Amino acid sequence: MDDIVKAALAKWPNVPHCYHWLALDARGDWYMRDERIQAAGPFPAVKGSRIQHEKLLAFIHRNYAADAQGAWYFQNGPQRVYLQLQATPFVWRLNPGRCGPEPSVQAHTGQEAGAVLGCWLDEAGRLYLQCSLGYGLVHSLDMEAAANAVEASLWQPQELASTLMPGRFGYVMNPQPGA
Repeated sequence: MDDIVKAALAKWPNVPHCYHWLALDARGDWYMRDERIQAAGPFPAVKGSRIQHEKLLAFIHRNYAADAQGAWYFQNGPQRVYLQLQATPFVWRLNPGRCGPEPSVQAHTGQEAGAVLGCWLDEAGRLYLQCSLGYGLVHSLDMEAAANAVEASLWQPQELASTLMPGRFGYVMNPQPGA
């Protein structure tokens, strides 16, 4: 967490949390969802405005975390902005292995994911990885590298319905006030 955010939290410890204004889609893109967008429909049917400003994205990535209940948020100064997830808290990008078939895994935030601890496949054929950093969906553009790792027996996918994943891996898809 940025020092400026820690200072704001210390100065204003009781700022109300914010809900439904920020969302993460299945490709690792962030969306702002103002009142007009929220009224137009639920996420991800109505996504909102995609955040593309590099410095804002870097700030969100540095201050992205989960609370004790598994609800993910962006700490924006003294305000905690809870976000809606289309799929998982992390979206993995894969870099094909330079010295072998196992790709390196990086989160949509730019963090190294660490070791791959498990692999799951949902009913739609999407691939998920449990890594040292956390649980996430493999980006659709990186399925060739993922398929190579599976074919090389580096990852052995287990089947699991996407609706069961939040409970099993401890994350909240759509945090609500007072929950």
